[in-house]
Amino acid sequence: MTRIRLPYGRHWIDDDDIAAVAEVLRSDWLTTGPKIAEFEGAFARAVEAGEAVAVSSGTAALHAAMFALGIGPGDEVIVPAMTFAASANIVVFQGGTPVFADVDPGTLLLSPADAETKITSRTKAILAVDYAGQPCDYEKLQEIANRHSLALVSDACHALASRYRGRPTGSLADLTAFSFHPVKHITTGEGGMVTTNRADLAQRMRSFRNHGLSSDHRQREAEGTWRYDMLELGYNYRLTDLQAALGISQLRKLPAWVERRREIARRYDEAFEGMSGVRPLAVRPEVWHSYHLYVVLLDHEGGSDRTAVFRALRADGIGVNVHYLPVHLQPFYRKRFGTGPGLCPAAEAAYEKMLSLPMFPGMTDADVDDVIGSVRKAVSASRSSAFVGR
Repeated sequence: MTRIRLPYGRHWIDDDDIAAVAEVLRSDWLTTGPKIAEFEGAFARAVEAGEAVAVSSGTAALHAAMFALGIGPGDEVIVPAMTFAASANIVVFQGGTPVFADVDPGTLLLSPADAETKITSRTKAILAVDYAGQPCDYEKLQEIANRHSLALVSDACHALASRYRGRPTGSLADLTAFSFHPVKHITTGEGGMVTTNRADLAQRMRSFRNHGLSSDHRQREAEGTWRYDMLELGYNYRLTDLQAALGISQLRKLPAWVERRREIARRYDEAFEGMSGVRPLAVRPEVWHSYHLYVVLLDHEGGSDRTAVFRALRADGIGVNVHYLPVHLQPFYRKRFGTGPGLCPAAEAAYEKMLSLPMFPGMTDADVDDVIGSVRKAVSASRSSAFVGR
């Protein structure tokens, strides 16, 4: 097997992170302890949100948001087709129906116009996905949500530290979900966070992450009581203090790491500008992109074959990936909800041409040059083969 020298994403753990976790290991609280609230407070301040609720994954964050809004059987939630399956799955977890809307072909972000056409009397929320790290058009989406009395939820699992019209992601919607998976901007191993300005929703999610209980172990210790009440059916979506300590340490390094991601993106942009057969996604002027992913679209008409380019780059040790097969084309959704080809043509067309290139702050300039050189070589070979084949 070819050794992948440069994966599409990679975490960065340093001695400060290790020391922070080791300190918790020596403490009395490994979970449900003081580091949770400390992490939540630091994160809320970083994204200028009133409340932050730590959970065990980005999926758990999205699920908690759906629960807090009371999504249930018979309810519909508008979801973009171009996203990871979890963005739709969490609606199904609650017994609701995800209704897939198409994306803008230049940015692959949820199309506000198409989203509005999918609204019915059963629609309860719009879920906007900040694909690759670029915020959606929240001004238009909020206008639509207000006009139809809908909740607006942001899936910002790709977009920590991004901004829309100067406002940070995390403060742009009724509820915003983040992920701390190892390939994301900061990591807690696995983990997630939900931000909101509504204290009632935050409290509901804190209960939800802890089996629907009225209090957690630390609260009962502080109150000197054993009693708790199970108010609703919840899940064990708790984050540990070990993970929270790692998150606090990682959060301090976030600005420098995002700036490095943006530097890498600038170098890619310059290299691919005018390169035949390769087109980076568009970036709107009103956003500050935090680049979880750097996605390019290959020009089929020019002879760039995605499969051939993917294989050539992998053979060169460049761990390119594809994000994503549109969710409505996944076998589960086709069988369960009757979705299929033709429902979201822009997302479907993009999927056939897309590649995610390596993007993580530990990349050196030489690494970036290697990726660029490999892309040029792979695209040129693909185009030459296509020309000969004619």
